[in-house]
Amino acid sequence: MPNIKSAKKRVLVNKVRNERNKARRSNLRTVIKKADLAVSQNADNKQDAIRLAIKRVDQACAKGILHKNAAARKKSQLAKKLNNANA
Repeated sequence: MPNIKSAKKRVLVNKVRNERNKARRSNLRTVIKKADLAVSQNADNKQDAIRLAIKRVDQACAKGILHKNAAARKKSQLAKKLNNANA
């Protein structure tokens, strides 16, 4: 445990941010899995599921949870799955 006051605060802030990022990352993975499932089952709401997943990927990128290239790759993969399902 640190002795300096600012270092103690830094430990607490890092813990809070880590929990917040973990929750956002978990939600992102869940939404992506639901979108994949909707496309694979050819559900009626597959377009909405993909749109929500892309939105969550953009939000994760904006918050620094995903790198911008990783976000672009995930969005491209989702769009490709939707296009293949519609074809």
